[in-house]
Amino acid sequence: MTDDLLARHRAVLPSWMPLYYAEPIELVSGSGRRVTDAQGRSYLDFFGGVLTNMIGYDIPEIREAVERQLATGIVHTSTLYLIRQQVELAEKIAQRSGIPDARVFFTNSGTEANEAALLVATNHRRSHQVLAVRNSYHGRSYAAMGVTGNRNWSASGLNPLQVAWLHSGDRVRGLLARLSPDEQVDAAVEDLREVLATQTAGDVAALIAEPIQGVGGFVHPPDGLFAGWKKVLDEHGILFIADEVQTGWGRTGEHFWGYQAHGVTPDLLTFAKGIGNGFALAGVVGRAEVLESVAAISFSTFGGNPISTAAGNAVLDYLLEHDLQANAARVGAILADGLRSAVGGLDCVAEVRGKGLMLGVEFVRPGTGEPDPALTNRVFEAAREGGLLTGKGGLHGNVLRMGPPLTLTEAEAREGLAILVDAIRSCAAVAA
Repeated sequence: MTDDLLARHRAVLPSWMPLYYAEPIELVSGSGRRVTDAQGRSYLDFFGGVLTNMIGYDIPEIREAVERQLATGIVHTSTLYLIRQQVELAEKIAQRSGIPDARVFFTNSGTEANEAALLVATNHRRSHQVLAVRNSYHGRSYAAMGVTGNRNWSASGLNPLQVAWLHSGDRVRGLLARLSPDEQVDAAVEDLREVLATQTAGDVAALIAEPIQGVGGFVHPPDGLFAGWKKVLDEHGILFIADEVQTGWGRTGEHFWGYQAHGVTPDLLTFAKGIGNGFALAGVVGRAEVLESVAAISFSTFGGNPISTAAGNAVLDYLLEHDLQANAARVGAILADGLRSAVGGLDCVAEVRGKGLMLGVEFVRPGTGEPDPALTNRVFEAAREGGLLTGKGGLHGNVLRMGPPLTLTEAEAREGLAILVDAIRSCAAVAA
């Protein structure tokens, strides 16, 4: 029973591992974009294991690829031996990255990928100074946590890096929120120059930034901001790391990578989540000159193992063959336009934002603009009661997040939209 499992969970797992919902659920099966809990209740999944089940559940092509590898009897060899699946996937990712003369290093998670990117960047520049962005999230390990600009996710104030912080692209609150997109870009670039002149010793290693901030509530700057930043970075020889853990693989609909909306090419790009569709797979891809900046032996025991890369190859092939980037743009527009039309005018909705199938709704107290995490939670619970799973986020916990599988159909998008609109309207009416 779920109640017994919940008690057992609380008895052996740490309290700082959160569980969703007032009555936590156990998901026991899934197919397509739907999952079923231990009580037999079916849900349309708009969060995909935190944007990880990118192709959906029980996809034959992915299952068969993994089963073929399992049938060889080789689950693990370590990277001390050649791994055909790893080499093939690295070739595909290097080609799709947009980075010239690219090299790929596989890890198990986005945290490890960002840690690896910071390792090679600081080695390459011989500096531990790093630029990061407020409201960001880059992982739970020591250095990755050090460049995370959200205190809710910073489990330690200790930091191996010297970090200077830039303004985010938040257009609801903050110093730059009142500006037009062009003015915001100009102000952010001016801010970068001032930060370099006042908060650093000059020899900064890198800037790490998410094209769309995931945990931060899908906040994103105006297109072109990264280009403005990179012009300044290039003047100083500072590397640019694009954290594409949540924005990669066509999820934004507009582009295959989030960085492409800004007309720049990063020196390093980190990826994770969707490429494994649930299997532990992540990594960093970057210019050979930079990625080779490791002076000692280093490898990841499980990173890029035969099973995960078999899944990764199948995921990437499926994504490209079915043009899921175009689907994300088409189906995402149904959700974004529908939400803006149906609830965008409510006093409690500050903003409907995002791109493709990466969407957020920010809730505030009417008439004040103050974050309303309580209303957000009520909408979150009401959506589940209606049969829709979503996520939460934002610096103040007041953003409902949606990152459905990229295979979401138009009919499913409209079904989920109806549930969500009903949840928002009913909760807003009660709050009023």
